[in-house]
Amino acid sequence: MRKRGATWDNLLLTAFSLNEIDDSVVERFKQWAAKKGRIDKSILDEPKDVLMEKLHLMNGSYLTNAAMLLFSKDPEKWQLGAYVKIGFFETDADLLYQDEIHGSILEQIDKIVKLLYLKYMKAKITYEGMQRIERYFVPEEALREALLNALCHKQYQSGVPIQINVYEDKLYIANSGCLPENWTLENLMHKHASSPYNPNIAHVFYLAGFIESWGRGIEKICSACKKDGVPQPVYTINPGDIMIEFTAPNDRACDVFIAVE
Repeated sequence: MRKRGATWDNLLLTAFSLNEIDDSVVERFKQWAAKKGRIDKSILDEPKDVLMEKLHLMNGSYLTNAAMLLFSKDPEKWQLGAYVKIGFFETDADLLYQDEIHGSILEQIDKIVKLLYLKYMKAKITYEGMQRIERYFVPEEALREALLNALCHKQYQSGVPIQINVYEDKLYIANSGCLPENWTLENLMHKHASSPYNPNIAHVFYLAGFIESWGRGIEKICSACKKDGVPQPVYTINPGDIMIEFTAPNDRACDVFIAVE
């Protein structure tokens, strides 16, 4: 595929039709895109088939894998592992409880963030006068960027879900994937051009205002952690996945890890 300049998300999915597209997700995308202003509003008024073509989600006369993941009513009908697993661990061997996030990958991000903050992560509570202040050791901006990176760059053909492992003092996000060819961890952590594994998925996320197109995701994660005074995340590059680890400061009783596969 690399030799042909093709990407997995642009491969046609012949059995996937417009009838399989969730119109409610299309409408939510239109709202996000109109608010962000990165696409001509006249395009958002086009019929569904024309809109899919304008979004580069057609390959010839067929919808693509990207269209299925972004707008399908049930992506797992077409691609196993197109969901997110979250688990809270007391130790590496002791899983206390878990959840799964399903549906369009456009809608997964808000569901994941909400569930992590409401159920899985503990906040440090302080007071400024009478005002109660709750702060998490993973800033929301950093968490969202890490999750968006996982959703955009995942190798969905692996069939393995994104995995988020939460501990009392750590959070891991593990995602099936690899660095761009000839890249090292050093390239990843320094300023670099945008090189999405799934460019068509990334394009729709960009139009919706979820991400930028300049390869600044990791820079924004590190900046958010620095601003909140929490440790910088640590990346681990394994043969089949990339993992980011967030750790709570020494004065915190809770840490969170997010694992991306």
